[in-house]
Formats: sequence, structure tokens, C-alpha cells
Amino acid sequence: MSENPIVYSTEQGRVTPSKAAPTRPKGDGVIRIQRQTSGRKGKGVCVISGFDLDDSQLMQLAAELKKRCGCGGSVKDGSIEIQGDKRELLKTLLEDKGFKVKLAGG
Repeated sequence: MSENPIVYSTEQGRVTPSKAAPTRPKGDGVIRIQRQTSGRKGKGVCVISGFDLDDSQLMQLAAELKKRCGCGGSVKDGSIEIQGDKRELLKTLLEDKGFKVKLAGG
């Protein structure tokens, strides 16, 4: 049984269990760069995933990549999205930073 078996109490009202913060799955040490256009009205973005960084480091890396590529982008769900098809440039930039990089997808 759980630590707090109370579901409802007239003294406290509805008792909800505490929710733990969602954790991202650990990567295998390989950064994957993939080009996606689905759900983006034909506009292509490069999705970079597989990082073992916390959110602040990921935001800092995304800002640097956007600046070096000269385009926009964002950080969503532990991956970086860079606008346009700049896979080769992103691969060289990330390899210079010491990451092991693979181009994923077609």
C-alpha cells in the first residue's frame, strides 16, 4: 500500500498524491541530428537529441548553435530544434565541442 492511503477527507478536502518531476531518459552518449518537416507546414527543422545536459546548459548550447548558424530555434522536451536544413554545419559544430554525433533519418 502507499504511504498515504487517504483519498478523500472531510477535514482536508481532496488529497492528491505528490507528483515527481518528470525525468528525461538517459542518452547513449550519441547526439542524433535529424531533419523533420511533418506538422510544420513544409518548413524543415533540424532536431538534435540525445543530450545528457540539464535545462540551463541545453538552453545555453541552443543559443550558441542558433548564433553560429544564423537562424532561429528552440528547446523542447530535452531536444534542440534549429530552423532550416543545417545538419552538416551542426554536426561539425557539435563535434568541435567534443560530442559524438550521428546524422539520423533520411
